Amino acid sequence: MLNDIFNITKQAYWRKAFLAVLALIVVYVGYDSVFNVQAVYLNTDILIYFLVSCFVIFIAYIRKQPHLSEPWKQVFKNKIAMSSAVVLCFFVIVGLMDSIHFRKANPESIKTDKVLYSSELSSLLDVGLEYISSRTEKTYSAPLSIYSYAKENFTNEKGIKYRAYPKLKHAGSHLDNPDKEYLSDIYQKSFLGICIGLGISAIVLMLFLTIASYKTQQSIVNVWSALKNNTFDLPWKVMLLTLSVVIIGMSWLFYLSAYYHVMGTDKVGQDVLYLTLKSIRTGLVIGTLTTLIMLPFAIALGVMAGYFKGLVDDIIQYVYTTLNSIPGILLIVAVMLAIDVYIENHSEFFETAIQRADIKLLALCAVLGITSWTGLCRLLRGEVFKLRELEYIQAAKALGVSNSKIIMSHVIPNVMHIVLIVVVLDFSGLVLAEAVLAYIGVGVDPSTISWGNMINSARLELAREPAVWWSLLSAFSFMFALVLAANLFSDAIRDAFDPRMQGIK
Repeated sequence: MLNDIFNITKQAYWRKAFLAVLALIVVYVGYDSVFNVQAVYLNTDILIYFLVSCFVIFIAYIRKQPHLSEPWKQVFKNKIAMSSAVVLCFFVIVGLMDSIHFRKANPESIKTDKVLYSSELSSLLDVGLEYISSRTEKTYSAPLSIYSYAKENFTNEKGIKYRAYPKLKHAGSHLDNPDKEYLSDIYQKSFLGICIGLGISAIVLMLFLTIASYKTQQSIVNVWSALKNNTFDLPWKVMLLTLSVVIIGMSWLFYLSAYYHVMGTDKVGQDVLYLTLKSIRTGLVIGTLTTLIMLPFAIALGVMAGYFKGLVDDIIQYVYTTLNSIPGILLIVAVMLAIDVYIENHSEFFETAIQRADIKLLALCAVLGITSWTGLCRLLRGEVFKLRELEYIQAAKALGVSNSKIIMSHVIPNVMHIVLIVVVLDFSGLVLAEAVLAYIGVGVDPSTISWGNMINSARLELAREPAVWWSLLSAFSFMFALVLAANLFSDAIRDAFDPRMQGIK
C-alpha cells in the first residue's frame, strides 16, 4: 500500500497536488504560532478545508484523465462560465477567510509570562472588516444616511420638547457641517473608491501581462494585442473585465464604508454590509458540506443497486422510497430539536455560542444531505444498469476480474460526469434552501449570521411605516449573485459533460 502511494506521488501531477495539500495543512495548523493567537477549529472549518484538499486532489486526477480533462477544456473556453467562475472565486475567498477562527491575545497579558486569550471568537474576515463591524449605531439607519431612521424626543435650550431624527454616532462623523458637506463628500469618497479599484485592476492587468509575456516568450505589446483580439485559448479578456468589475465594486463599498453605512444598519445598529459578507460562509457551508455528506450515500448505493440488481437493488429501492415518503421538513424539524436537547444536556462541550451554532449548522447540512441523495442515487442506478451490460465489463467478468475492481476501475469513472453535473446543479438549490428554512424558523441557529436569518428578520420590518427594506435587498442581492453565477457555471458544465447536449446520439 505504501509503495503504491509512493509510486503515485512520483508522478508530476500527483506530486504537486500532495505538496499543495501538505502546505495547506501546515499553514492551517501552524498559523497560530506565527500570529500570536489561539487557533480554534470548528467542525465546519475542518470539513471546509478537507473539501478544499479534496478539490486540489481532484484537479490532479482530472488532468491525467482525458475523458474528464477534454470536457473541462470546453468549460474553460466558455466566456459566460469563466466570468461566473471569477464571481464564484470572490465568494469562495470570502468564505475561506471566514473559516479561519481564533482567539486574540489580551494585549495586557502579552507582557506577562502567561498569555491570556479573549473568550470571543474572531475570524480572518472579522479582522479585515473590523473597521466596519466596530462602528455600531443605536438602531436602524438607511443606506448612506447620517441620521437615524426613527425619530426621538429632544429638548431645546428653551425647554421645548420636539421630535427629530438623531445624528448617527459614526456615519458622517468626519464632517464639520453634515447638512452642507454630505452630498459632495459622498461623491468625493465614491470617486476615490472607484479610483482605488481602477488602480488595483491596473496592477492586476500588468501582472497578467508580465506573467503571460514570460510564459509565451513574447513581448508585453504582443501579449496585449493578443488579449484585445481574444486569441488566447482561454477567455482572459472576459475574465479580467469581470475581475475588474468585482474589484472596483468592492473597492467602492469598502472605502465608502469607512465613513458611512453603505447598506444601512439593522435593528441593533450593526452594519448590514458586514452581516451580508459574513453570511457568505453560511451559504457556502450549506451548499458544499451537504454535497460532501450526500455523495458517499448516492454513489455507493446507486452503483450497487445498478450493478448487482436483484435483492440488493430491491433493498436499496425500498430504503430511498421510504426516505422519500417522509416529509423533509418534518425530518429537519425533528433533527434540529434533537440537537437543541443535546446541546442543553451537554453544555460543557460547547464553550461559546459560536460553537453551539456551528454544531447546529453541521446538523442541518447532515439532514439535508441525508434527504437529498436519493435523486442522484436513482440516476446512477439507471446509468449503471446500462454500463454493466457493455462488452468491456462483460469481458472483465469473463476474465475473472473481481466485482470491486470492475466497479472502481470501470463503472465509477464512467458515471462521474453525472455526479459532477448533479452536484453543481444542486449547489444553488441548497443555498436557497437555507434561506427558505430560516424563513420558516427551522434553519440555522438564530445567532448565526446568514442570508436566511436576515430575510426572516427583515420581513417583520417591511410592514412598518416607513418600511425597512435594505436588509432584505442586501441579502437578496448577494444571494442572487451567488446563485446566478453557480447556475451559469453549472449550465456550462452540463453542456460540456452531457453527450446529448453535444449532439451525440
